[in-house]
Amino acid sequence: MARIDAFLKLGLAQGCSDVHLAVGVPPMLRLHGDLMPIKFRDLGGPELEDYIEEILTEAQKQYFQNGNDLDFSYVGSESGRFRVNVYRKETGVGATFRNIPSDIPSMERLGLPAIIEKFCDLHQGMVLVTGSTGTGKSTTLASMIDHLNSTRSLNIISLEDPIEFVHTSKKAQVVQRELGTHLPSFAEGVRAALREDPDVILVGELRDAETISMAMTAAETGHLVLGTLHTTSAVKSVDRIIDALPADQREQTKSFLSHSLHAVVTQNLVKTADGRGRRAVLEVLVMTRAIAKLIMTEQTHQIPAQLQTGKELGMQTMDQSLLDAMNQKLIDPDDAYRYAVDHKKFERFVTDTTILPSVEIG
Repeated sequence: MARIDAFLKLGLAQGCSDVHLAVGVPPMLRLHGDLMPIKFRDLGGPELEDYIEEILTEAQKQYFQNGNDLDFSYVGSESGRFRVNVYRKETGVGATFRNIPSDIPSMERLGLPAIIEKFCDLHQGMVLVTGSTGTGKSTTLASMIDHLNSTRSLNIISLEDPIEFVHTSKKAQVVQRELGTHLPSFAEGVRAALREDPDVILVGELRDAETISMAMTAAETGHLVLGTLHTTSAVKSVDRIIDALPADQREQTKSFLSHSLHAVVTQNLVKTADGRGRRAVLEVLVMTRAIAKLIMTEQTHQIPAQLQTGKELGMQTMDQSLLDAMNQKLIDPDDAYRYAVDHKKFERFVTDTTILPSVEIG
């Protein structure tokens, strides 16, 4: 057993989502969103490098020694499965281990709105799941893929960096390919997938113009494309795609979004009211003629108003979702305030007044 497994095993026993190892501090666990040290000495540089090298292949060691960050999956003998990022910083090496549960949670168990399941019934076009790092995008997508895998006879090709949840083919065939191991880039992965008779293509991240362009092509040619962006709202997601592509393709990109983008789901993970876990809180955009027109006329700033009035279609803003969860006593009012877009709507519910902005008198 690699020595690093002891820290990972402890993290799993505590129910943490991440284990952080860095030079000069003790190992840290992220538990229900909060980072806390374990009772251990500060890690030294050579010590931590030895720990990390024990779990690397020769190719990974060489890649890291050449000055690159590493992203890979690691399965410990007793510590479960983790997504790993290894990096260098001023004081030495560091590593973050994100726990990947062995079972894939259902959409119902995750508390996702019913509209998410309807997105899985689409036969072509694009659905985006967005949010900042650590907001549960991969878990939501894994639950969607598992639903498709269980209910439809499809060929599902998943392009990931790295592979996180492992899917066993059920009613569908699920082909999982990993960046750096099975394919050189997401763009090349999508290009190859189009020759592999896919029904559904999951793109781990729409991170550059070429990948976005290839994903758009796939969505326009009869495939369902599920993708992620590191954006924090539906409006920012639409704007990111438009701005990512060359100016001479702007009209074409807006036309694609208007006709082939079916939905944008943006999520945060908010601590539950009992403090013993975290819950996904979602903003949902469902494409309508009105929203399509706003995109074509470059008035995306008016999209939130459409989300507010589109509840019967399954739409909601982040603030509406936070308010609903708070009223159902699923999340803490103070955390609802922290994640709100319009803080004023939540000020009267706050119990810890120290988080409110101070008012200057004079």
